Amino acid sequence: MRTRKKRKLKAEINVVPYIDVMLVLLIIFMVTAPLLNLGVDIQLPQSTAKAVQVDKEPVLISVDKDGKLFLTLGSAPREAIDAESLIKKVGAFVRQNPQVPVLIGGDSRASYGMVYDILPGLQQAGVGKVGLMSQPMQDKKR
Repeated sequence: MRTRKKRKLKAEINVVPYIDVMLVLLIIFMVTAPLLNLGVDIQLPQSTAKAVQVDKEPVLISVDKDGKLFLTLGSAPREAIDAESLIKKVGAFVRQNPQVPVLIGGDSRASYGMVYDILPGLQQAGVGKVGLMSQPMQDKKR
């Protein structure tokens, strides 16, 4: 008579389904991350000025229609900021990188005073040149 051997139970976890789920989530996040560019809706004024060629990533200061300030230092993400912190950060950044261009993009619906209020502070922070951003002029059909 043959005796049957009892099989021992395995106490291992099968991780293959978890790896599949993780890879699917990784792909989803990789695809959606570039789409989450949290920008500020600014309608720049239009002009016929030619584009300026810059060698370094510029410091971008944005003023939206409500007068809120946003700062982008080089390739860093855009951040909302108050005027005092803006002047301190830009001043420190320009002292470390004296040749970096500083550009201000004011919404065309914003008051000129809101955009102008930044300039004296930047001058005191040691920023020698500041450029104003605009969009290329579009031909309007009548």
